[in-house]
Amino acid sequence: MITITQKQKTRYIFGVPVVLLVIAFFGNLFIEGWNWSFFDFIIATILLFGVALIIHLVIKSKKAFMTKLIACTIILLIFLLIWIELAVGLFGSPFVGS
Repeated sequence: MITITQKQKTRYIFGVPVVLLVIAFFGNLFIEGWNWSFFDFIIATILLFGVALIIHLVIKSKKAFMTKLIACTIILLIFLLIWIELAVGLFGSPFVGS
C-alpha cells in the first residue's frame, strides 16, 4: 500500500497549476490562434493558485472525507464556471473574453 505524505499532497495540489500554466505558455508560443496576453496569464495564475490554496485548506481540515469531497467538487465547479465565463461569456457578464 502506498501512502502519500502531507508534503507530497501539497506538492501535487500546487504542481497542477504550474503544469497548466506551462502548457498554456507553450501553447501561446506555438499554437496559432492561442492569443493570451500578459493579463490573461495573471488572471489564470490567480484563479489556479487560488483554487489550489482553497482545496489545500479543505483537505487539511478535520472534516469527514465525504464533506471534503463535496466541498472540493463545489469549489471546482465554481472555478469552471468562472473560467468559462471569462473565456466565452456563458452568462453575458461585462468580463467576457472573446
